[in-house]
Amino acid sequence: QALAKNLSRNGINPAQVKFENGLQTLQPNFDLILIKIPKSLALLEAQLLLLRASILPDTRVLAAGMSRAVHKSTLQLFETLIGPTTTSLAWKKARLIFVDPSPTASEPESQDLACYTVETDREFIVSSQAGVFSGNRLDPGSRLLIENMPRSEHYEKIADLGCGNGVIGIIAASLSAQARLVFVDESYQAVASAKQNFIRAFGAGREADFQVTNCFQGIANDSLDLVLNNPPFHQQQTIGDAIAWQMFVEARRVLKPEAELWVVGNRHLGYHAKLRKIFGRCEVVQSNQKFVLLRAVKRKLTDAD
Repeated sequence: QALAKNLSRNGINPAQVKFENGLQTLQPNFDLILIKIPKSLALLEAQLLLLRASILPDTRVLAAGMSRAVHKSTLQLFETLIGPTTTSLAWKKARLIFVDPSPTASEPESQDLACYTVETDREFIVSSQAGVFSGNRLDPGSRLLIENMPRSEHYEKIADLGCGNGVIGIIAASLSAQARLVFVDESYQAVASAKQNFIRAFGAGREADFQVTNCFQGIANDSLDLVLNNPPFHQQQTIGDAIAWQMFVEARRVLKPEAELWVVGNRHLGYHAKLRKIFGRCEVVQSNQKFVLLRAVKRKLTDAD
């Protein structure tokens, strides 16, 4: 969505640019490949493995990143999977990586997905594509939410917003068997992971919705009974609450009147103040030394409003 807007703003027709979601096999052979180095080394490895088959001996490969993100292991990954690698001098704390594709580069080993188990009333196996949040273990915030998960036989539609590998929504589905789950994330890798984990947990017979989008863009107003959210407070190297704020505003829009948003986050982030400003009502469900679980209710408008 951002790519299409930025192309249009700069006078380029978005239809002239082909978008790939990072999970598909790339068919063309490229003359030039530009890479912005991600924070996750596992995600970089997945990207290089995806590109590898489309790199010719004369393909120019140029990567860039902040110097603090360019480690010996980063250079070794390029060297192993693509070919001989050199770097530029640092400029404004950034550095370039030049890669010379080599037909003798090592054949990659099969990349195993990160995997762990979560136990509630039963055991769930959770795996994650490269770069997905909390891929190797259940993070403490999600654990607090799972241990205090709301359940009701009246829930018809529950959303896991910023679903990651889908573990929160999967536990919600197990506790509210009649509800239809909606898994939403900006990451194709995350939604693919959530779908795989949901099918593993419940089989192909139980239906759910899996949507890659910006917060709740494309989700109808007043359509959800419950939204579960463990919002990110950092994106790559950027730390802030802009993403969480947008998630809360969007959640209020898609919730039915008197429906609830449950949010878990670090105590110091002060989400309760933001939720009270947006929803009017917010209460603490549970907390520990580091995390707090909050419940906000969408107030039903009256004639006076």
